[in-house]
Amino acid sequence: MVRDESETMYLFNISLRYKLPLWGGFLVVVSVLAVSTALLVKAYDDLQRDVHVGAEVTASTLCRTLFPALLHNDDWRAFEQINAVMASQSPGNPMRLEAIFVTDGEGRIVVSSDPLKFPMLARLDTLGRDYARLAAPLARMAGDKPARRLDFADKNANYSIVDSKQANETNQLPDFTDAKSLFFAQPIRQGSAQVGVLVLSYSKDVFWPRFRNLALQGSLIGALTLAVLLPINWYWGRRMAEPLVNLARRMGVVAQGDQDGQTNVTYPYRDEIGQLFDAYNAMVLEMREKAKLEQELLQAKRLTAIGRLASGIAHEVNNPLGGMLMALDTLKTRGELPAHANKTLNMLERGLRQIEEIVAALLVQTKDQGRHLKQDDLEDIRTLIQPQVLAKSQKLNWVVNFSEEVRLPAAACRQLLINLLLNAVQATAEKGRIGLAVDLEKDGLRLVVVNEAAPIPKEFMDQLFEPFVSGREGGHGLGLWVTYQIVKQLVGQINVSCDNGEVRFDVWLPLEKQ
Repeated sequence: MVRDESETMYLFNISLRYKLPLWGGFLVVVSVLAVSTALLVKAYDDLQRDVHVGAEVTASTLCRTLFPALLHNDDWRAFEQINAVMASQSPGNPMRLEAIFVTDGEGRIVVSSDPLKFPMLARLDTLGRDYARLAAPLARMAGDKPARRLDFADKNANYSIVDSKQANETNQLPDFTDAKSLFFAQPIRQGSAQVGVLVLSYSKDVFWPRFRNLALQGSLIGALTLAVLLPINWYWGRRMAEPLVNLARRMGVVAQGDQDGQTNVTYPYRDEIGQLFDAYNAMVLEMREKAKLEQELLQAKRLTAIGRLASGIAHEVNNPLGGMLMALDTLKTRGELPAHANKTLNMLERGLRQIEEIVAALLVQTKDQGRHLKQDDLEDIRTLIQPQVLAKSQKLNWVVNFSEEVRLPAAACRQLLINLLLNAVQATAEKGRIGLAVDLEKDGLRLVVVNEAAPIPKEFMDQLFEPFVSGREGGHGLGLWVTYQIVKQLVGQINVSCDNGEVRFDVWLPLEKQ
């Protein structure tokens, strides 16, 4: 019982792309079989009705023509009349008479269409089982007043009484179901005079082949109908199910948390399925927007935490940093210093100023309002990064295409480039190549940092600019995050690409928005 239930559930759990065509095909087969069966039943009824009608017409005609001959004992004339009816039949007529004979009240043959098979004065009970069973009903018919017609055809019953009088006597008639022939009997009488009973015999061997031919034709038509309808049903069933299957598959992907690439699922019609697709697209867009808002909220929480950290750093660093800057200022005011010492002190001052401003760079809401970027700032960056490059025997390609002052905050740009260059040095193997290209264009400054390295894994690429996310051992991820925040503060853009064994950071900083 459990196995049967599981099999039933399996039939209902299969995919719609198979369920719809299978159920549709089942309904088509049942419909064709029902129509074919109904037509065959009707054809069978029509055949029997044709036999009954033909027998009644033939019997009525013969009874009128035979009565005078039998009344005057003219057996030869009666034989000619019966034989004429037999000879007038078409050879291919499925309702062709097998035999015609007349019996008297004692069950003896008076005249027949085949004297050899039905000799005159032969008793019916001596001619075989089927004819022996006819003797008693025919004897009763011979004495009936008024006369009755008996039809011993196996249509719905074993026999039937054509008129309704004394119908209860049919229960006394014998069973003709297994008879080889169909019999139709009618008394030969005019007025009160009766001269015998006319019996018409139809062979079932001729009747049933016609019915089989009709059944075969109906089966062929049904098979042809199925051959046309089943492929059409399969095609339309699959076509109707395919959008739903596709939608279910995409909804399964969305349920697993992946909304990317699952929108714009099109359906060309405006029926209920089309409305379902529209609702699905709206749902995915809503979920994507919700996920984006959640991501932004999470990012805001991270920024808040880093802001608190930066506030603590600012409090701890600013005091000693202010003391060092005062000491440098005091040292520079004590007369003339050697040129190399003065250069060193200037570089130290710029570095300390950068440290002073780095805290502001960590704070997302802070924007630098200090001095503008100069070429000396880039030279300082080159001087600061050179020891890291030499330590790994790397080659540094340095291309700077501007000389005048650029209307960009120097501290932010210095921090941005230092972070990108240090990240490139750490990601590049020994004796690798690192490059910096700075181009002052018409409406902005383009900074490009390139280094030889393996491509960044996809799982890190999506989170490359998030804090505390790093694909390098020992990295904390703050450098690229600070770089990203600086670019956004300066209303710029930063793009990362990995091609031909190189990792490329391309930064664009517009001038008109500063």
